[in-house]
Amino acid sequence: MRFQGNLHKMHAEATSPVTYRLDLGGRQLELNDWLGKIIRIEYLRQIECIHCGRATSKSFSQGYCYPCFRSLAQCDLCIVSPEKCHFHLGTCREPEWAMTHCMRPHIVYLSNTSGVKVGITRETQLPGRWIDQGAVQAIPVLRVSKRYHAGLIERGFGQHVSDKTNWRNMLKNEVEEIDLYDVFRSLWPEVRASLDAELIADAQEIAEAGGVLRLDYPAIEYPAKINSFNLDKNPLVEGRLDAIKGQYLLLDNGVINIRKYGGYLVSMECE
Repeated sequence: MRFQGNLHKMHAEATSPVTYRLDLGGRQLELNDWLGKIIRIEYLRQIECIHCGRATSKSFSQGYCYPCFRSLAQCDLCIVSPEKCHFHLGTCREPEWAMTHCMRPHIVYLSNTSGVKVGITRETQLPGRWIDQGAVQAIPVLRVSKRYHAGLIERGFGQHVSDKTNWRNMLKNEVEEIDLYDVFRSLWPEVRASLDAELIADAQEIAEAGGVLRLDYPAIEYPAKINSFNLDKNPLVEGRLDAIKGQYLLLDNGVINIRKYGGYLVSMECE
């Protein structure tokens, strides 16, 4: 059967293995059922902004048109670098949006994607955030009152562990198990000593020895070599679906990051 619609990020549920669904053209596709089958994705040379719906010749920040990219708070630099929050300066693009999304409790976490990684997210976004990054282990370690504080603490941990994922190793599933709770306990005293009194007062320790979540993903096999599909250069992707991890579909002849192509109009079919 053939389906058509604009791409958005895949929905994921923390089952074992993770359950993936994709909303396309009003239909919800159960992607786990496609594992081991030949799938075909064709880009139909049309993009619609995932926020306002207007047609755009180019996608910015994974699915936005240029006016939305320039005006929305969710596309501002501080979303990628939360320690650069400028809400307190009165220059936030959308103060009401910030009150809903940034001035809310955030979690500082450690995960294992391609090694130990520190990250932050709204408390309500877990465990989806970990799945989107392809983590095989994750543990929440601290709770703070707002995103800005989480970003500053993340920067402190970033002096000791990475805040990025080696996405190629993540997709190859070349990841060894790590005692994330032990990593937190060994790093936190030094990180804490580098923080000011306000941050220390706001940081509530929530790490528990048995609190590590383990995640496994639907997979027949993982690739030994990573070849990325680019819909802008080649609008047709076709191959056997071998695995799904993070926001990637892993075919026997290449991988595609579904979230990267937010707003792209495509047709999809499964053998």
